[in-house]
Amino acid sequence: MNARIPAHPARRQHGAVLFIALIVLVAMTLAGLALMRSVDTGNLIAGNLAFRNAATHAGDAGLEAARGWLMGKSAGELQKDAATGYFANWQEQFDAKSFNWLGQGVTVGTDSIGNTTYYVVHRMCRESEKSIDATDCTKVTAVSVGSTKGGGGYGMTPLSGASLPYFRITTKVVGPKNTVSYVQAFVY
Repeated sequence: MNARIPAHPARRQHGAVLFIALIVLVAMTLAGLALMRSVDTGNLIAGNLAFRNAATHAGDAGLEAARGWLMGKSAGELQKDAATGYFANWQEQFDAKSFNWLGQGVTVGTDSIGNTTYYVVHRMCRESEKSIDATDCTKVTAVSVGSTKGGGGYGMTPLSGASLPYFRITTKVVGPKNTVSYVQAFVY
């Protein structure tokens, strides 16, 4: 009987390479998931910025609507509060976030993206029902062209012109995905 003895005795395999390959595979899977999540977060941030910018642009349309409303009113009409959207004083406690926009603001409308715009106007005077000359108003003096006669200097007669009150226009835009934007401007 001639039994063959192998030249190399059989080594027992321990599976270390398999174990290391599984660890590398798990690490690569986690890295891929992290990369995918990072890209999704970037897309969400870019989308939210686009919604915010669209809401801000809709707020500008609300400013123009309020300015157009102001231009159509006489000085006497602007001395008293309107039913909605206009206050003849600056309301020291005005808070845009807690203001009743549906009940006291003017709804401009909803654009094609889904932004609904509201506005409210405040005359920058301490008291309502009085002219701007009789009450404490923040105002600007409008000077007509050519009235300076070469320019005013220190100690010279002040420039003459009509006093105009400032108006604060505040707009609120409610858009898709609960986007809320406030835009405020002062006009005279």
